[in-house]
Amino acid sequence: MDGGEESFDKGRRNFLKIVMVASVGVAAIGMMKGGISEMIAPTLGLTSFPSLTIYDTTGKPLLYENLQVNSSSIVLFEYPLSGDPTFLINLGDTSGKPLDITVPPKPVSIELGTTYTYPTGVGPTGSQSVVAFSAICQHAGCVPPSIHYYPPGTPVPGYYSGSVNTVGLIHCSCHGSTYEPANGAAVKNGPTQNPLPGVFLKYDSSTHQLTAYKMTGPVIFGKPSDLTGGSPLSTPYTKISIIG
Repeated sequence: MDGGEESFDKGRRNFLKIVMVASVGVAAIGMMKGGISEMIAPTLGLTSFPSLTIYDTTGKPLLYENLQVNSSSIVLFEYPLSGDPTFLINLGDTSGKPLDITVPPKPVSIELGTTYTYPTGVGPTGSQSVVAFSAICQHAGCVPPSIHYYPPGTPVPGYYSGSVNTVGLIHCSCHGSTYEPANGAAVKNGPTQNPLPGVFLKYDSSTHQLTAYKMTGPVIFGKPSDLTGGSPLSTPYTKISIIG
């Protein structure tokens, strides 16, 4: 074999080595990508709102009569997806009694003039006072305990001067946004321009249980839609948690 043929053959062998190394590299990258896909679970969502019975902290269905009126603690449940905190409030008057009339449907305005209707409160006839709203502030996304419910007659830290809390307010201490839960969580005081998204509840008069089944109003803060940006709950119920 002369020098030219030997040089050609050596070059061909080097080229084949490069091709083989590149092939192995591509395969390794493919396997690595597959491994990463397995390690990082895709964010799931839902195609429709789930119907979830609300359970208490002991793992049993929460009964209306066991939901404290004007609770000074923050009562939350997840809806519609895991990690979506939602207020559960049994509204009462300044004496601590449940509202003796139904909390009626309320027209609520979103910025840019869009209007929707928050549904009636739920509960026994004459005390339909239980309501639910997203617990993520619509101004900057603050969550409990920075945002929570102050019953009627209780002072609201940082609430604007001269105002008295006579109706019960949801107030966010981050920047002062305030909402009125008896009025569909409409904006009482800025800087927020949007009300809190509302959650529809059902009350079963035979079992006294509460169920969340739909949402209305603006999209939950920070999400592309209420049904995306999280994973579905793994149970047919949602369990409350209590802060404070």
